Amino acid sequence: MSRRTSRLTAVAALCTVGLAVTACSGTIKPATTASGGAASGPPAVSGGTLNMLGVGDVDYMDPNITYFTTGYLNTRMWSRTLFTNPAISGKNFSTVPDMATEMPTTANGGISTDGLTYTIKIKPGIKWNTSPVRAVTAADMVRGIMRMCNPAQPFGGTPDFSALIVGFQPFCAGFAKVAATAPAMAAYMNKTALPGVVATNDSTVTFKLTHPAAFFTDMLTMSDFSGAPVEYNQYIPGSSELAQHTISDGPYKVDSYVPTKSINYSRNPAWGAATDTVRKAYVDKIVVNETGTQDSIQQQLQTNTPAADVEWDTFPPPNQVPALAAKGDPNLVTSLSSSSNPYVLYNNESPNNNKALGNVKVRQALSYAINRSNIIQVLGGPKLNEPLTQILPSVILGGTPKYDAYPYNPTKAKQLLTEAGFPNGFTVKFLYRNVSQGSTKTFQTIQQDLSKIGVKVVGVPSPQADFYTKYLQVPAVAQRGVWDLSLAGWGSDWYGNAALSFFNPLFAGTPSFPPNGSNYGLYNSPTANAAITAAINAPNQEQAKTLWSAADHAVMNDAAIFPISNPLTANYHASQVHNTVYDPALQTFDPTNEWIDKAKQGG
Repeated sequence: MSRRTSRLTAVAALCTVGLAVTACSGTIKPATTASGGAASGPPAVSGGTLNMLGVGDVDYMDPNITYFTTGYLNTRMWSRTLFTNPAISGKNFSTVPDMATEMPTTANGGISTDGLTYTIKIKPGIKWNTSPVRAVTAADMVRGIMRMCNPAQPFGGTPDFSALIVGFQPFCAGFAKVAATAPAMAAYMNKTALPGVVATNDSTVTFKLTHPAAFFTDMLTMSDFSGAPVEYNQYIPGSSELAQHTISDGPYKVDSYVPTKSINYSRNPAWGAATDTVRKAYVDKIVVNETGTQDSIQQQLQTNTPAADVEWDTFPPPNQVPALAAKGDPNLVTSLSSSSNPYVLYNNESPNNNKALGNVKVRQALSYAINRSNIIQVLGGPKLNEPLTQILPSVILGGTPKYDAYPYNPTKAKQLLTEAGFPNGFTVKFLYRNVSQGSTKTFQTIQQDLSKIGVKVVGVPSPQADFYTKYLQVPAVAQRGVWDLSLAGWGSDWYGNAALSFFNPLFAGTPSFPPNGSNYGLYNSPTANAAITAAINAPNQEQAKTLWSAADHAVMNDAAIFPISNPLTANYHASQVHNTVYDPALQTFDPTNEWIDKAKQGG
């Protein structure tokens, strides 16, 4: 999933939201936090190397550009934000200060009485690991936010806040006209003000909003609201050159990065523990191996060897999760989520089959023909996945009314195909990640389902590292018809009042098209756009709940996507690893807070 589940990740794992599995063949009990895991709390020992095993890479080695869960996991080690989610059981969905001195309120002067101005102070003592070291300043925060809408590789989540921050849209419109070179972009940022984000002084950044937004501090937990040192102006954002010249203000620094192969981190001597109440930095080094497979990684973790501690960007194979849960394996951790993962994408602008996917009746037909229950079964079964039949998961806004727009009905599917002019079906191309067992099995299941209505599905396999960056995030690839259907996953960019983070990046018409958004199927509906705008401008949360439900129906009526499940995330770790507390933004444990038994501190 892109974060978020943006945000976010491989098709993962897979337990019902709001439930912790104690035995897949037995009882299921309510839960409010992660289940399973090794001992938590302060370490018995510190030091050693944490070995993380994965199957793929980050999207970008750039804190202001990454919009992939693994990218957020990467930046957790070396890039800090004003606010974040703490890796503390029972509090991991809350927002706490990171670089900020405190949570802003109207009482402490951090939020103006009209809710339109946020004044946030940065803790003293936070340093960049430059030579010589120097303080992270409010100007660095402004630079980081400016970089998000650069013309070379903009951040994909800007629809979340582009209309919320004063002046952001005109600033970005001007930026889009600048040459995509480092000097030209630096010159634009240096001479052009962003009125909604101002460095009042070295330690104070002021945000001005176009309307009150109770979720604003939650939004600022996203990795992309990181500061950027002035040295980043020498490089194109998101570039391979910048990836080799990262600068850290977190507990670790990047020692080496070999794309699709490995990332090595070690302690950052410029970091001070007194400035960071979130990350403990118990281990000396973190080593990431990105060359594994889902099955081989699971096997290594279960052997408890010092060279295999935790997962990087993968999860336990879905077909193994039920057995692990049934036997009560203490190293399996199932955690609450807020996601649509996976869901089926329809390429609305594919030229294939006389632009069949642009016809709403064709998309509706395919939706009626897909058996959600079959997919859930190959992802671990119904006890491990809550069926999702609409856009918003039930935990968003405290729950919106549930409905199923497309219950399985192949007869209805054939009727709609005939009405659309395709009585004999056609052939579609299905893009999927062949390193993911869940993705592969989902593709195969849909292939079988659609064959029953005369639609032939051919696979377009993709490596993990290419799936978003070379396919989904490039509109021209969709417009050329390289793929017709695909899979994606999405999670909240923040938590609670987070409907905006589903609709604006995914369904809000052309402003949400990649690379600025994550509307990979290039869906655009004036009706849906109006419904989304109305919900954004709701005066209170109760009205917002009703209006977001209306937006949900508008998008589903067009069959923009086919949602499948809202799962728990299942993670696994070796027995020697402790303090394995789930971080929802990372969809795994926070590596900066894990510690390792002395006898297993592998190099």
